[in-house]
Amino acid sequence: MTGRVLLCVGDPNGVGPELAVAAAAALDGDPELAPVLVADRHVVVGWAELAGLRVREVARPIRALPGVLDLLPVEALPHSSACPGRVSPEAGAATVAYVRTAVAAVQAGLGRAIVAGPHSETAVNAAGIRFDGYPGLLADLAGVPRDQVFLMLVGGGLRVVHATLHEGLADALRRLTPELITSAGLAAAHYLHGIGIGAPRIGVCGINPHAGEHGLFGNEDEGITRPAVAALRAGGIDADGPLGADLLFAPARRDEFHAHLAMYHDQGHIPVKALAGRRASAVSLGAGLVFCSVGHGAAFDIAGSGRADPSAVLDAIRLVGERKPATVVP
Repeated sequence: MTGRVLLCVGDPNGVGPELAVAAAAALDGDPELAPVLVADRHVVVGWAELAGLRVREVARPIRALPGVLDLLPVEALPHSSACPGRVSPEAGAATVAYVRTAVAAVQAGLGRAIVAGPHSETAVNAAGIRFDGYPGLLADLAGVPRDQVFLMLVGGGLRVVHATLHEGLADALRRLTPELITSAGLAAAHYLHGIGIGAPRIGVCGINPHAGEHGLFGNEDEGITRPAVAALRAGGIDADGPLGADLLFAPARRDEFHAHLAMYHDQGHIPVKALAGRRASAVSLGAGLVFCSVGHGAAFDIAGSGRADPSAVLDAIRLVGERKPATVVP
């Protein structure tokens, strides 16, 4: 598995298993991108048979072969709990087990990157596991503080890093500090360097409308985002802002930047989702691993029907396939 992408299926009762197998079939035999799936065997074997792929369980570095779906097996979901379309704590716990297994495999040198299928935050939390998305889980598994791992949404020609993510807006605003925003900007710059952008330019969104307009619409940007931009510039990063998000993401300006830094979930998600729809990719920065997930949900309403579109999973695999572990944020 050395050098190969590990593909966790996400919530096994959602569309993740069929998406993962469909992606593997689309990349069948590709020596660079053909993934190794991480899941319970019984979750994927039926889809593999439908795709005409033979399942081969692997536990060591191995080359991809045409017609073979490689599987790093995990015993996490009881057969009795496998029920496409059902949100359950058992499936939530399995989602985490797949990622935990993949992280350990990468740390052992058995893979170069991880792609994760769609999850259900409801299912994982129902299992008694604190979970607000893959970045926080990845931080816990990698032994990195949660406030040092950030999500970057990629799609529609945009790369948007989020200083805060899945939390109430009031909580997010309370957590915003110059230090947190600076860390997010540094993570963005490291990522951009890693994909060959030597002098990245980052646009920083303000918190308030018009970035507060120098105190007219609140003083938070004067005390929080503006000092963060100054700190990034002092560190040699070409950061511009804070500016109103409507200005930064407008067609006339968004192409000026290699990445944007959003202060909270909707500020960053809305422009990417409006432009990319379900094709967005979600990259986790700061955990010392190349990790990417899809930007859409587990689609329990169509799980098991075979109608799910694997395009976003393929986009995520190709995105991480462009990078090498040495380029990851430390």
